[in-house]
Amino acid sequence: MTDLAQGLRLRDDFPGVGDWHYLDSAATAQKPNAVIDAIARAYGPDYATVHRGVYERSANMTLAYEAARRKVASFIGAKSDSEIVYVRGATEGINLVAQCWAGTQLKAGDRILLSTLEHHSNIVPWQIVAEKVGAHIDVVPLTDDGRIDLDAMRAMITPRHRMVALAHVSNVLGSVLDCRRSADIAHMVGAKILIDGCQAVPRLAVDVAALDCDFYVFSAHKLYGPTGIGVLWGRAELLDAMPPYQGGGSMIDKVTFEKTTYAPAPTRFEAGTPHITGVVGLSAAIDYVQGIGLDAIHAHECALVAKARTALEQINSVRVFGPDDSAGILSFEVEGVHPHDVGTILDETGVAIRAGHHCAQPLMRHLGVEATARASFGIYSDDSDVDALVKGIERVRKIFG
Repeated sequence: MTDLAQGLRLRDDFPGVGDWHYLDSAATAQKPNAVIDAIARAYGPDYATVHRGVYERSANMTLAYEAARRKVASFIGAKSDSEIVYVRGATEGINLVAQCWAGTQLKAGDRILLSTLEHHSNIVPWQIVAEKVGAHIDVVPLTDDGRIDLDAMRAMITPRHRMVALAHVSNVLGSVLDCRRSADIAHMVGAKILIDGCQAVPRLAVDVAALDCDFYVFSAHKLYGPTGIGVLWGRAELLDAMPPYQGGGSMIDKVTFEKTTYAPAPTRFEAGTPHITGVVGLSAAIDYVQGIGLDAIHAHECALVAKARTALEQINSVRVFGPDDSAGILSFEVEGVHPHDVGTILDETGVAIRAGHHCAQPLMRHLGVEATARASFGIYSDDSDVDALVKGIERVRKIFG
């Protein structure tokens, strides 16, 4: 057992975990009491709208809402909170950039560069804009151990590539991208680069300035926060030049029937009444994670993945995917058993995993499978979860012979 699990008994902070072996944190993380309590207060005695009311409670909620924006900026190393756009999640953040930057900057014949391991949310938005403007999509292959092949990326990128979009951590393989090198390669030809940080932010310290990317997105619900809220970070000069994604209240400067002028970023991209309590929950989640330390979280999860990988690789008929140093995520298959059956049998023993294509069908085809089983770890995971997983897989093998 790692020092993190021993010293803090973090499972006790998560009412949704208890004795359940929850190994699906890559899909969505359980919520600590600190986040639940913050949301309850925000919906209860603290509740009011933001940016509109002149009464005290509204003013206080507005202060908390904007303080959260500053906290997010500090959390990921942004220069200014004006670079932080609240969105519903990483998916909306990617779509916003695809429509408002790529949709206005790209033209017929331009190229977009993705990788084989991308989540559908980092594929489909670019396909939509590529079809709209007549751009083309190229795909960077993977190394043998499941990393984005940056040597191949360097060889295939051209000045026609205007946008690169890559995952910081694969949601299937747990492989970690060298973001700085990928940004250097993109900028070498004048391309912009967006990093999908959904699986990175809950376990790795992120500094967008050091990564030198142009856009970065993540979702709160994978960071032990609520669903329905996420973050798009973009360089100030890029956001300032982008048109709004949708129209409505708050995002305007002045409205007449003849012409409307828009507020500066980030307000320009935040039409309508925002997810106020979601932002409060995100703020509480950041406090919780920072109170533990991302380095400690990453070390804890790596130890659990290493233990699980070693145990599963010793079981006949089990194939494990991804690199040895995968970050918090371990995908595998049991020969002759559909992953859904694996997941169902494990569920009978109190072990919850993900089974399917994980919104990464191109990667499944690359791996030569229709689907995989995936165990993903979190702050609250411990040795008992690994032991239960391995015991459950042994049961799967016995049932299926």
